[in-house]
Amino acid sequence: MTQTRYAFVKANWHADIVDRALEGFCQVIPASEVDVFDVPGAFELPLVARDLAASGRYKAVAAAAFVVDGGIYRHEFVAQAVVDGLMRAGLDTGVPVLSVSLTPHHYQETEHHAEIYRAHFIKKGQEAAQAALMIARTRAALAA
Repeated sequence: MTQTRYAFVKANWHADIVDRALEGFCQVIPASEVDVFDVPGAFELPLVARDLAASGRYKAVAAAAFVVDGGIYRHEFVAQAVVDGLMRAGLDTGVPVLSVSLTPHHYQETEHHAEIYRAHFIKKGQEAAQAALMIARTRAALAA
């Protein structure tokens, strides 16, 4: 069976920013080909991404989160665990799992910073979709 769908899983923390990644993703891959899933936060992304990839229904899985430095060291552990988990999900399942998970060092909850990151997440969502399409083409060529 040839997969024609893509999964997009996103963290609900900072949804006003993170949801822009889905917007950018769907500017490249039609929304009608994308199934969207929400998780509470970034830490839950790898498990759900792995489950989606293992389902056999998707060409690729994109995962988006915004892990901010809240003044404690924890954000670095979370960010590293998320990226490592997403990479492992892709390697374990053989399905590309793409990260749109960003960890800015200097984010302040102001409208100015929020607007900067909203625009950035649109761009990163577009880049994830382009990567999903490119890796699908490359893997198809390898299989031929």
